[in-house]
Amino acid sequence: MKRLLALALAAVAAVAAATPTPAARRLPQLTFTATGDIALQPGPVEDYFASVKQDLRGDVVFGNLEGTLTDGGASKCGGGDPNCFAFRASPSYARALRDAGFTVLNLANNHALDFGAQGWRDTVAAVRRAGMITDGRPGEIAYAVAAGVRVAILGFAPYPWANDLLDVPAAEALVRKADRWADVVVVYMHAGAEGTSYEHVTGVRETFLGEDRGNPEAFAHAVVRAGADLVIGSGPHVLRGMEWYRGRLIAYSLGNFVGYHALAYSGDTAISAILHVTLRKDGTLASGSVTPVTLAAEGIPRPDGAQTALGLIRALSARDFGRRAMSLSAAGALTPPGG
Repeated sequence: MKRLLALALAAVAAVAAATPTPAARRLPQLTFTATGDIALQPGPVEDYFASVKQDLRGDVVFGNLEGTLTDGGASKCGGGDPNCFAFRASPSYARALRDAGFTVLNLANNHALDFGAQGWRDTVAAVRRAGMITDGRPGEIAYAVAAGVRVAILGFAPYPWANDLLDVPAAEALVRKADRWADVVVVYMHAGAEGTSYEHVTGVRETFLGEDRGNPEAFAHAVVRAGADLVIGSGPHVLRGMEWYRGRLIAYSLGNFVGYHALAYSGDTAISAILHVTLRKDGTLASGSVTPVTLAAEGIPRPDGAQTALGLIRALSARDFGRRAMSLSAAGALTPPGG
């Protein structure tokens, strides 16, 4: 009886968290659009985003840059290891990203130093020259004001050149620091093992090729408790489910987005999505949606008329989170459970 009562109270609390008061409805709102991993290689950059550009709109448009924008530096794969991958494109490609609609690029990932410190510096300089901002370097918080809302974006990954995903107390402290200034705090995590065998969020620490990739669920829950209003993940190179936790959305992986002759683009690794989230100034969810995408020939994103991503996210969310799973309609609308 006590357990049934506790479950009933939890359900009521979830509905209450999802139902804004009249005052909350009048708050300024900010639309945040996010994609998964972007690995640029020399090629027809004018085509990379052409088919999805109409969906890359928002007050803040975020992408994870897997690789570098540099003409210099030494590749980390100098030894010729066939399992080593180093990505780079010309610094001029930053303009293509900005023209596509991106405003913030995350550098907290395993490819940020593919061409050493010089490649890293060149990438930051190219992004900023193009009018975008970066996040994810140690101690870095990207601050911006959009639509009358102060927003802070923090990127984390399990590497020394990034805000450390594995040091959860330090991550919580950095989120609290951001929250002291910002109305809305968004956390990005590059976390979890890679590939089609790792679509599920397990709640345990994940490793890949002997590398500690953290516990994505424990990390996401910790930063929400510290003040994050939205958590977005990538790294597994496949889509993962979406969870409603303490009145906040966690999207555990948005998969691949652009991987021209770089990332895999067959089977489930070709199923991608663009996430759109509108948050009120108090951090509560006003609306959300998912645009299904597929990586077509050569790893270039295209709209997916079959809407495969919607069914996959829906199934993964239900399987991994049960009552905490986000609801996803046939039209791609996101709503909290019980909402």
